[in-house]
Amino acid sequence: MTTDTFEYAIKKDVRNNPIVREIDRERHKDMGRSVAVGIFLVAVLLFSAWQHFELLRHGYRLEQMQRDRATEAEITRHLRLEIDTLRSPARIERLATERLRMVSPGPDDAVVIERVLPSEPPPKSVVARR
Repeated sequence: MTTDTFEYAIKKDVRNNPIVREIDRERHKDMGRSVAVGIFLVAVLLFSAWQHFELLRHGYRLEQMQRDRATEAEITRHLRLEIDTLRSPARIERLATERLRMVSPGPDDAVVIERVLPSEPPPKSVVARR
């Protein structure tokens, strides 16, 4: 072996130390600002979306309440009509004569009771004094 080939067989001392980078404080400040602005924009976007969806939800609830109110108004109208039907004098008379076997009074059966008016007090000169 010659000395030329022997030279390549020798290991060279390679320093494999980790490279230490300096912390770039200005870049960290810029990144922090960018993250803060991004978080702020996302928060604004989420708040806006929340308001929009709440508005939609209240709109749907309002429509449902209006439908419920219309339904209740219709039920009320039917119940008032039924009350008026049940209170009608012709129906009451028919039920009294058919079910309860009552009879309508004739012209001679009716007795008119006159209202008695109280008499006026006597004049003061007639009243006895003590």
